[in-house]
Amino acid sequence: MKPFLPILLAAAALGSDAKGAIESIDTPWTKHTLQPAAETRGMINTAVAADFDKDGHMDILSSFNGGVVLLPGPDWQTQIVVHPFPARRPNQKPTGGCIHSCLLDVDNDGDQDFVGSNNTVFWLECPDIPRKNKWIYRTIDDEIKGTHCLITGDVDGDGVQDIIANSGRTAKQTSVPNSLTWLKAPKNVKQAPSWIRHVYADKTAPGGSHYAGFGDVNGDGRPDIAYGAKGGEGFPGGQWFAWWENPADGSLPWRKHLLSANQPGASNIVPADLNNDGHVDYFATRGHAKGALWFKGPGFQPIEIDPDINGPHSLELVDLDRDGDIDAVTCGRFEDSIAAWYENDGSAGFRRRVIGRDQGSYDTHTVDLDNDGDLDVLVAGHFSRNLVWFENPAK
Repeated sequence: MKPFLPILLAAAALGSDAKGAIESIDTPWTKHTLQPAAETRGMINTAVAADFDKDGHMDILSSFNGGVVLLPGPDWQTQIVVHPFPARRPNQKPTGGCIHSCLLDVDNDGDQDFVGSNNTVFWLECPDIPRKNKWIYRTIDDEIKGTHCLITGDVDGDGVQDIIANSGRTAKQTSVPNSLTWLKAPKNVKQAPSWIRHVYADKTAPGGSHYAGFGDVNGDGRPDIAYGAKGGEGFPGGQWFAWWENPADGSLPWRKHLLSANQPGASNIVPADLNNDGHVDYFATRGHAKGALWFKGPGFQPIEIDPDINGPHSLELVDLDRDGDIDAVTCGRFEDSIAAWYENDGSAGFRRRVIGRDQGSYDTHTVDLDNDGDLDVLVAGHFSRNLVWFENPAK
C-alpha cells in the first residue's frame, strides 16, 4: 500500500502563481530492462554511467543484491560485483545497497571512480582493468549519516572537484545532525582515514534533507548550494526549499536563504536560467508528495509547473531536445509512476512529455548509452526494484 501523500494546499497558500493542469503528451521511448524486479532483492536506488574500461562503450555501475555491480557496455548483460557489502562496518548498520552515488576521478588518474552512500560515504577506485581487477574500497566519511545525496562540485574554487553530502539524521545517530557538508579530498587520498569535512549548514537543515543543487545563484562568482527537505511524519522541521550562500572569506557556517517553507515532500532543487533572462532560477520537485515547480530569479517567486505528477523523486536538468534551452527529466518513485521530461519553450513555459509508464525511480541520469548522439534516460527503480533505460527516439 502506498504511504499517504498530503494534498497540496492551494496555490495562493503556497505563495505561487496558479497554473492549471499542464499539457501532457505521451511520447513513448523504448524501455530496456537491465535488472528485472524478479531477480532483485530489495530496491535499486542509484545508477551511474561512464566508459570505465575505455573501450568506446558506456558502462553502468549500480547497487543491488548486496553490492556494487558493474554492467559493461554495449549490451550490459554481464554483471560483475565489484564490491560486496559486508554484514557490518564500524558505525554502519547492514544495508544491501547504496541510497545514492556519483562519479569522481578521486585519484586523478584519468578514469572515473565510484562514490557511494551506504550509511558510510565511501569511494571505490576504478582499476586499470575494471572487469577483472579489484575495486579498492576506501572511507570518505563514516560519521555523517542519512546521506541521501552525493554530488560533485568545486566548492572552494581551487580547480579540484569536491563532494557535497548531507547528514540528515538526528543527534541520537550522529555528531553532525541535521546538517549539510562538503568534503575535500586530503592530499594522500589513498592512505587518509577520511576526507576533510566542512559543515556549511550546522544543524540548520532538519526534516529529511534530500538532494542538492549546485551553482552560483547570486552572481558573486562563488557556487552556492540548495536543498529540499521532505518533512512529514518522523521528519519534523522539513517541507522546505532553501539555498546556502557561499561566503567570500570561506567562513562557516554559510548564510541560509529560505525559498519556501510550505512544500510538503520537497526533495529536489537544481539551479539554471530557465527563462533565458540572465538570472538563475531553480527547478524543483516534491518527490515525497506531488508536483514540480520553479523559482523565478532573482526574487525566486515559486511558480507551479505540474501540480499532478506523483512522487517525482529524481531530477536532472539538461537540454534534452538540443534547442538551446534547459529542460527537466524526472520519474516518480512508485511502481506505477511515470517517467517524463518537461520541454521548455525557452521562456520557462513547460510541456510534459511522458516517455514511459509503470516505472519507479530514486535516481535518474541522462546519458548517451547507445552511442547514437542523443541522450537516453537511465533509471534506478525504487519500489519497482529494477534497473532500466529509456532509448531516446530522436534522430
